[in-house]
Amino acid sequence: MPSDRPPTGSPFEILRVFLRLGCTAFGGPVAHLGYFRTEFVERRKWLTEQAYADLVALSQFLPGPASSQTGFGIGLIRGGLAGGIAAWIGFTLPSAALLVAFAYGAGGIAATGAGAGMLHGLKLVAVAIVAQAVLGMARSLCPDRPRATIATATLVTMLLAPGSLFQIGTIIAGGMAGWFLCRGPDTLPADTLLLPLSRRAGMGCMAVFLGLLAFAFIPMLPGPVALFDAFYRSGALVFGGGHVVLPLLRDAVVTPGWVSDNAFLAGYGAAQAVPGPLFTFAAYLGTIAGIAPGGLAGAAIATGAIFLPGILCLLGALPFWHDLRGRPGAQAAMRGTNAAVVGLLGAALYNPVWTSAVHGAADCAVVVTAFVLLLVWRAPPLLVVLLSALTGAVMHPPA
Repeated sequence: MPSDRPPTGSPFEILRVFLRLGCTAFGGPVAHLGYFRTEFVERRKWLTEQAYADLVALSQFLPGPASSQTGFGIGLIRGGLAGGIAAWIGFTLPSAALLVAFAYGAGGIAATGAGAGMLHGLKLVAVAIVAQAVLGMARSLCPDRPRATIATATLVTMLLAPGSLFQIGTIIAGGMAGWFLCRGPDTLPADTLLLPLSRRAGMGCMAVFLGLLAFAFIPMLPGPVALFDAFYRSGALVFGGGHVVLPLLRDAVVTPGWVSDNAFLAGYGAAQAVPGPLFTFAAYLGTIAGIAPGGLAGAAIATGAIFLPGILCLLGALPFWHDLRGRPGAQAAMRGTNAAVVGLLGAALYNPVWTSAVHGAADCAVVVTAFVLLLVWRAPPLLVVLLSALTGAVMHPPA
């Protein structure tokens, strides 16, 4: 897959693009994948549909936040390790800053009618973004009966039995079905982008991941190291990302008495109202945690610790993933895996994206309008996001 052409983007370019996404990507991890596809596959063409689907499939396998890992991988391919770090900072910083501000008491915007309406409008546009992504990926990755069948079976399974274990199981099952059903003379298109990471570096990253995980289970006195360990442990043990991390975080900070139950739930509610990855909930918890260092330093430690294991896993797996995809049998399996990813996104489009945002005919009208603007009129996603937020504010005026 890699060639002799080096990464072509600068860290500043990558930071700028992901910072804008970090300020506007509402709707949770599935919506984020839709925003990424629109921005980097369709609009900027930084990578192909196939390469993007492969990256998403790998991120679904690994522990950690799948959307943040996908974003880091895009930055890595575009601009090397510095590009990956720039992508992570840009996508993570806005929501982390907002949650730190909420921890310091600046969380009144959602208490007003117009503010709550704007947030609801942002959830509605996320439905349209995800729908556009599912449609585009289905056209590209499920063009025949076997792959369409794999996607449909995955969608039905996830609707009837949602959960991170079933999610991983359906991806594995999709790969096995692809191995038998999706073989053919055609091969995956060669990617013209160099992956700036060797196998030795990948093995080193995986060794660091495992070493830090083992260290995180050693009891520590309350302090910065204990704070790092608690959040690293939570990030390393969660598959599927998003809401799956919440029970682990609660066990990490509420059980030892660092954060009260009421404060934990208040922060969780605030995390639903900000753009970017839900894992930035850690910034709020690190700020208010009743152990040193607290404040901004605590937020930085907690945020870095919860994202670090997922990034290390991605760096450890990518060199082997790219080598593996060049084999015909692996290509067939990945066709099935990518079809299963389409089914996963389709199921997530209904639950939780649609069910948590659309509550009536007016909401449905906003979603359909946003979808047509994106798909037919090719309107810039940022413009559609702003229009939906303003529409939500009008629909829910101040009391």
